[in-house]
Amino acid sequence: MNSKKGSSKGLLGAGVITAIAASLCCITPVLALIAGVSGAASTFSWLEPARPYFLGITVAVLGFAWYQKLKPRSAEEIECDCEEDEKPPFMQSKMFLGIVTVFAAAMLAFPHYAEIFYPDNSSAEVVYVQENNIVEASFVIDGMTCTACEKHVTYAINESEGILEATASYEDGTATIKYDKSKVSIDQLAEAVETETGYKVVEKKIQ
Repeated sequence: MNSKKGSSKGLLGAGVITAIAASLCCITPVLALIAGVSGAASTFSWLEPARPYFLGITVAVLGFAWYQKLKPRSAEEIECDCEEDEKPPFMQSKMFLGIVTVFAAAMLAFPHYAEIFYPDNSSAEVVYVQENNIVEASFVIDGMTCTACEKHVTYAINESEGILEATASYEDGTATIKYDKSKVSIDQLAEAVETETGYKVVEKKIQ
């Protein structure tokens, strides 16, 4: 019986670890923003290719844990339980398994709601810029893996002076910026992205 309890704890531990690992590349940019640590966003981007495997392992592990918890018990198991305490410890309860499952689900879904942690630092003021000073540039960025990465890039860009508009796409690995060239240069913007996020600007050009 004790070995089964130990096995159950191990399963739950594995489920939590793989759930966190599955979204770690998206959690890190948010933690970097909160902690004010420049360049840390790309630390775990190398985990992104393994994300589908982590997702599968997490679902399989938690599914098996629930199966073990809900399956009908044999007469031998019932008799064994009667010899022990009637109420199982909290860490062996369905409530604890439910808490772990909710936490794991929140971690797996993190990339879909990570953007709520980023404050909107784009300028809401009406800015008057001479038309000949307005420039649109595009970057090809290596390292973005999810929507949290997009928000981290645009946040870093909007911290610079003279930004009129900034968008990013992790699927295309690009960022597009409209800015006032009298206040900031394309090289300064590329440096801001690399310094603040840790991602690499592999190509930059003015449209």
